[in-house]
Parts: sequence; structure tokens; C-alpha cells
Amino acid sequence: MPQYAVLIYSDDSAHALDATDEDLAEPNGHGDELSAAGVMTAAWAFTPRDLARSIRADGVAEGTFVDSPQVVAGVYIIEADGWDAALAIAGTNPAIRGAGGVEVRLVHSGGFVDPSRTN
Repeated sequence: MPQYAVLIYSDDSAHALDATDEDLAEPNGHGDELSAAGVMTAAWAFTPRDLARSIRADGVAEGTFVDSPQVVAGVYIIEADGWDAALAIAGTNPAIRGAGGVEVRLVHSGGFVDPSRTN
């Protein structure tokens, strides 16, 4: 079944290092629903933008790579029969109710890396 990456764009990530269960209830609840439905195969929440570091040819800078009103707050992978199904699933993300949104991308290749593999 095709996999789709859902990139979550928001003013910032709710997943601060000191975030409470109450702070995370909505995004974690959404993830729990997708997991229970059997469509989400992996998910990663990113910390807020002030903890980001960007690397360029001239060195490392504090902050996000692009100065933008919204940042990628997280990403998850879903399995869906096609674009319509993927968009319907991604359209339930709570980020679309505010100033943020989601971007859906068909996964071309890749997967988890086996850390025991040697080259």
C-alpha cells in the first residue's frame, strides 16, 4: 500500500521539553486515533523552533533554516489506498483548524535504517 508523509506546519511545535499532558492532549489524541485506525505507521514530533540549529556552508546558526511564520512541527507516515484517501486522513489533523496546515507527500523510497548494518 502506498505510504504518504504528512508534514505538520504550525506557528511552533506544541512539544516543548516542559510540555504537559494537557498541552499535548490534542496532537497526541490525533496520533492515537490514526494509530488505532491502523493507518499511521510512524510519527515524530519536533521540539519548538528555538531549539533548532541550521547548518550552512558558513557554519551553524541557531534557529530554523528558513525564517518563516510557520515551521515544520512534526511528520508522520500513513498508509492509504491513494491520494484521495491520504488527503482525507491528513485532513483530520488539528493543525488545519488554525493558521497552520499539513503538506502530504507520496513517499518514494526509504525506511528505517538498521543501525547494526555495516558498509
